[in-house]
Amino acid sequence: MEQTCSTEYGYLRQLVLGLSHNVLDSSRDYLFHARLTKILRNQGMTQIGELVRHLQTRSDPQLEREIAEAMTINETSFFRDSRPFDLLRNELLPPMINARRRTRSLRFWSAACSSGQEAYSIAMLMREFFPLLVGWDIRIEGTDISAPVVARAKAGRYHRIEMNRGLPARFVIKYFNRIGEDWEIDPEVSTMCNFRQANLCSPQFPFSRVTDRFDVVFLRNVMLYFSAETRKTLLTRIHRVLEHDGILFLGASEQPADSSLWTAVLSGGTCYFKKQGTGITQYG
Repeated sequence: MEQTCSTEYGYLRQLVLGLSHNVLDSSRDYLFHARLTKILRNQGMTQIGELVRHLQTRSDPQLEREIAEAMTINETSFFRDSRPFDLLRNELLPPMINARRRTRSLRFWSAACSSGQEAYSIAMLMREFFPLLVGWDIRIEGTDISAPVVARAKAGRYHRIEMNRGLPARFVIKYFNRIGEDWEIDPEVSTMCNFRQANLCSPQFPFSRVTDRFDVVFLRNVMLYFSAETRKTLLTRIHRVLEHDGILFLGASEQPADSSLWTAVLSGGTCYFKKQGTGITQYG
């Protein structure tokens, strides 16, 4: 029985790797039980083995995608790890805004945006601390591999527990509307954000047009379970869509796989990355 279980888990690990590039260690096999419960119930099943046998005997791309999405990490909160947001507000955005006073445009990307709190945090930051940018073309793109969490991001509705994680009380009053037990983001913030489902590691990159350029990219805690080769490929693609003076934020324990492309800058108790050779004061 143990050998059968090991084979079943191995099948699911390979399925997830192929679709999302997440490398799941066998020590984390227990997560399949917790995260696939809803899928099993929807399929009228009770055991992981039933699910694996179903996939082995018939083609079901939709079900495979649902499994891969369920195994992605969707941990997030408003203004999670506040230091990057403080750094943007106090040090990085003012010179960047000055450099873009002619185009009057700023582009942000929350990659692996989960249920949208990071993107909405950026929007609230801009509204609260940069009121002179009213009239500017400010767009915040949020992408995630999981369709359910993208749907939640688009809805912009959060439970009281989610609201209590990292969100200043004055922001709740100013930028949200109470809907029963939930809180819904105000249209003046939600209209700044656009969310869609996208796989960062698929052959078709989410942003591949010449005009797809970003000033700030948040790619935090996304690559923890990617292979070194996958991280290198993804960061090379990010490099191509980032403006020459743009800013990249990674998770606290993450580093670019190719140091020849990136310069690390430590400031405000956190680290951000710029394109190699641009210098930390090269704006405009």
